[in-house]
Amino acid sequence: SAVAAAVAVSAKISAAAAAAAAAAAAASATATVLGTSGTTPSTVSGASTPAVGPAGAAAATITDVERSKKIAQLQEQIRAKLSGTLASVLPAAAAAAATVQTPAPAAQDKPKPLILDAEGRTVDGSGRAVIVPQLTPTLKANIRAKKRETTKNQQAAERAQTEEASESHFHDERITLKPAVRNRRALRFHEPGKFQQLAERMRMKAQLEKLQNEISQIARKTGISSATKLALIAPKADTHSNEVPSMEWWDSVILTDDLSTVDARGHISIRESAITNLIEHPTQMRPPNESSRAVYLPVFLTKKERKKLRRQNRREAWKEEQEKIRLGLEPPPEPKLRISNLMRVLGTEAVQDPTKIEAHVREQMAKRQKVHEEANAARKLTDEQRREKKVRRMKEDTTLGVHVSVYRIRELQELQSKKFKVETNAKQLFLTGICVLFRDCCVVVVEGGPKQQKKYRRVMMHRIKWEEDMVKNADGVEIPNTCVLVWEGTTQRRNFGEFKYKSFPLEKSARDFFQKHHVEHYWDLAYSGAVLEASEDA
Repeated sequence: SAVAAAVAVSAKISAAAAAAAAAAAAASATATVLGTSGTTPSTVSGASTPAVGPAGAAAATITDVERSKKIAQLQEQIRAKLSGTLASVLPAAAAAAATVQTPAPAAQDKPKPLILDAEGRTVDGSGRAVIVPQLTPTLKANIRAKKRETTKNQQAAERAQTEEASESHFHDERITLKPAVRNRRALRFHEPGKFQQLAERMRMKAQLEKLQNEISQIARKTGISSATKLALIAPKADTHSNEVPSMEWWDSVILTDDLSTVDARGHISIRESAITNLIEHPTQMRPPNESSRAVYLPVFLTKKERKKLRRQNRREAWKEEQEKIRLGLEPPPEPKLRISNLMRVLGTEAVQDPTKIEAHVREQMAKRQKVHEEANAARKLTDEQRREKKVRRMKEDTTLGVHVSVYRIRELQELQSKKFKVETNAKQLFLTGICVLFRDCCVVVVEGGPKQQKKYRRVMMHRIKWEEDMVKNADGVEIPNTCVLVWEGTTQRRNFGEFKYKSFPLEKSARDFFQKHHVEHYWDLAYSGAVLEASEDA
């Protein structure tokens, strides 16, 4: 547009200059004609004008020359004004106009000379290195990639325009524009051995799950899982158990900062706002070993129902055996011969040789008796198995809690037979515990299951006759020996190992022994009872 404007301006200037030159030439020609012919202008134009002589013609020529000079000056001024903005355009436009006005012979295009510097690089006329683009062959995929990138850029530009247009009131932002060109998906090949690794990982996972299930079943049978759960929920030992707090946690809600319930005037001073008529019910928690499955009570059948069920089961087994014999899967059993049914089963064969048939029948009877005895002997437990069964029945599961009993005996140090009975019965019942021997107070602590404790309690309280032995008290008076059940309850774990005896000369050393096993309250209960009993006897 700028070039066209410049060309138009140049054309107008040239036309104005040509018109001025033509006017000047016409004026000079008119002046010459008038001067030579001596006619007046009125004759030519037909108007009544005064006659002009040689002096008037000279004046007209001077005027035309001045006009031509003014036109030339105007052209130069216009060129000077346009040179600031269209300096590079006007020469080309002027050259184009000159070419149009005066056609020149076409210049022949010749290649520019190749200029090389000392290092062999291509340089231009000013000596700067010229970077020649290197054209290298490329793949069709690279061309498609460039084309795809160009398409993405165009789509991004269109999306930007669409977003600008979406600012209108009627645009719904939930509607997305579908791209004009669908992106082509590239081929993605799996690495070799990928699915083999996946299969191996799945096999290892299945094997690990199977192993974990087996471990959990074994732990459930042995009670290890229950002990682990109880250990997890067991409270941690309080390191500051010996420190007495200034305020108990249940009193901190209602007591004031000075820990006093009565003010200076004698009135009750507590936080009455903390006392309401609401009752806090603790959250019901499931026991750690309670099964998530519903437990149904087994149905106890009567004797008649048990006989009927046994008869039905035996008939089903007999039918199955007959079906196998009918199909040829098992050989038919031999007839069960007895002396009573000999003639009925064999018939004519028994008549022909009765002695031989009787021997055969007695042989079968002996064979059946032998098979029966062998089956009974196979089912019979060996001495080792019987011992293991007895131990298994005697031992009890203590994962849910250990039953503990504490007995106090007045004197046990000198009674060897009683000591033997106490220790032997505890070991036979597989109880753990300790027997602490101290003057006027012997403490027996046993740990085990409920059935074990029941049997041991009967031994200690009834079977052993403690009253037979007479012992001396602190005053030297002989009194009958006694055994008292001080306390029985449950704990989370066992605190002692195999049952044994411990003798202590001092009361403090005995209490320190119990404190070492975190059960000093056993000794406190037993010893306080012994002190009270001694005071009553006195």
